Amino acid sequence: MDVKEMAAFLATPAAQVALVIGIAEVCKRLGVPARLIPVIDLVLGTVTGLTVYHGGQGVELVTSVMIGLAIGLSACGLFSGIKNVAEYARGEEDGDLDGHPF
Repeated sequence: MDVKEMAAFLATPAAQVALVIGIAEVCKRLGVPARLIPVIDLVLGTVTGLTVYHGGQGVELVTSVMIGLAIGLSACGLFSGIKNVAEYARGEEDGDLDGHPF
């Protein structure tokens, strides 16, 4: 695997995570309850995994679903982590952190 193939291999899932986060944010702004966003992340991740890997690259179905679930979970965790750091930076910690972000 050369450098160009490696870059494409790493950039594709990163772009999919960003896409899932963006679509989930649009859903939230359209009035979807925040408690459903993790489910939406998983569904969107699975759909993008199936589309890109199974449909586009011919990867086995089960592998494509697992990659898609990992993308959805990554999107959910990345968004949650950024939100928590932003809340801490604004001084909105919930008291259980003892003043430490980590």
